[in-house]
Amino acid sequence: MFQRTKTLLAGLAASTMLTAAAFAGELIINTDTSDPAPKKAFEEVIAGFEAENPDIKVTWNLFDHEGYKTSIRNFLTADAPDLANWYAGNRMLPYVNAGLFEAVDDVWEENGLNESLASAKGSMTIDGKIWGVPYTYYQWGVYYRKDLFEANNIAVPKNWDEFKAAGETLKAAGITPITIGTKYLWTAGGVFDYLNLRTNGYEFHMALTRGEIAWTDDRLRATMANWKELLDAGFFLENHAAFSWQEALAPMVQGEAAMYVMGNFAVAPLREAGLTDDQLGFFQFPMINPDVPMAEEAPTDTIHLTANGKNKENGKKFLAYLARADVQTQINETMGQLPINKNSSVGDDKFLQAGYEMLSNTDGGIAQFFDRDAPAEMAKAGMEGFQEFMVKPERLDKILERLEKVRMRINK
Repeated sequence: MFQRTKTLLAGLAASTMLTAAAFAGELIINTDTSDPAPKKAFEEVIAGFEAENPDIKVTWNLFDHEGYKTSIRNFLTADAPDLANWYAGNRMLPYVNAGLFEAVDDVWEENGLNESLASAKGSMTIDGKIWGVPYTYYQWGVYYRKDLFEANNIAVPKNWDEFKAAGETLKAAGITPITIGTKYLWTAGGVFDYLNLRTNGYEFHMALTRGEIAWTDDRLRATMANWKELLDAGFFLENHAAFSWQEALAPMVQGEAAMYVMGNFAVAPLREAGLTDDQLGFFQFPMINPDVPMAEEAPTDTIHLTANGKNKENGKKFLAYLARADVQTQINETMGQLPINKNSSVGDDKFLQAGYEMLSNTDGGIAQFFDRDAPAEMAKAGMEGFQEFMVKPERLDKILERLEKVRMRINK
């Protein structure tokens, strides 16, 4: 009897161990990386992780973008995966505040990420804690016609006065300084972001987009005053509200405009339209306030450990793997974007190299983009206001008062 009891207990213990091992060997990841390049990149990353961790079986649930946005809160609450992808900065704030993401300071500390991912640490931090791992971003800045600058003896501007002087020289040569198409509003959001980041800095900009600062604040008015300088000088493409961002590439291709404040995704269509890399260049949006560190605009994709997931240790293993320099090199080579790990490498594309150099060395913070950093209702109203301001700058007071009413309604 005693022997049989021992055997039963041993069997139960073995069974429990097997169940625990099977449980410990699971990892569930939800993402919306359904476009071809991100999908392929994630397939490669998951395969690499499983090869290094043969005891862990990854279940990957892939959503389309819109389906993911409408279901993420539900699945984080009711049927949580272990990991979920999302975005940095204020876009992750609602899920942090709701207790649906879990802090991963230990992953950063144990894997040296405070140094290797330093450029994005600020955008991953809320209330002094770190809430995920960033794995890809791309730069914004000023894309320009190098040949037009050279023909008019214009050096790349480093500060506001040099930028305005470059614009005046271009205008005197019959060239529109800055092309832009604001038909779909978000391009004006990019211009606003850079002007505000350079005038007031990252912390102010993020507080504004969180709804903590009034749109009638004098510091915000200083941003708009800088913008008005460019508008009054006639620096932007005429009739820009009638053009999409792609249509606004044409004047630049044709040599009728010299600069575009834009993301790196503009490079491919500019090349396809016939511009060579000898004609096309990139520079950092110039300094306005020398007392303000140079923050950048770089929409950042992230992976988060969920608060309600069951396999937290395996989730942390995957986050550590995803943060590695070699893994970030691989995933971004497939995606055609930039790794955040400063020890990663990028291909020989000069624009990716320029963006990587700029972003890896920024100490001013990384903003996500106005329509990511601000709540949806505020983002829509804000970008409508920016476009209106570019067409009718004399309406500034009414625009700011309207935006302040939206802020008050959202934050009441």
